[in-house]
Amino acid sequence: MAKQVVHDRREQLRQIQSGLLDGEDIIAVYDAVGAGTGFIGLTTRRVIIQDKSFLGKKVAITSIPYSKITSVSVVSNKSWGGEFFSTGTIAINVGTHTYEVEFRGAQKTHHAHNVILHYIS
Repeated sequence: MAKQVVHDRREQLRQIQSGLLDGEDIIAVYDAVGAGTGFIGLTTRRVIIQDKSFLGKKVAITSIPYSKITSVSVVSNKSWGGEFFSTGTIAINVGTHTYEVEFRGAQKTHHAHNVILHYIS
């Protein structure tokens, strides 16, 4: 029986599945909220971000190898008693560029952060 992949939308999961490399497995695919970002996919080799912020209704699928990520942060306006994951946003730093991804729910934020941290450590 195939392992169930954590995901929000089946069409996003299928899109990630269609571009997998040999030996690459999907960990999770989460729908993103906010302007510009469609979803984030976490695999055993990279982070995949769908970016809808281009002019003319263009969409980019950006693959970021874990080896190129310099840090991952939880973005929050405040820390209320150490509850850093009450926010739903992470920031992924790649060179001089930062990708921000906003999630629905603290559990998804926490999971994405921890997966990325695991692979970049």
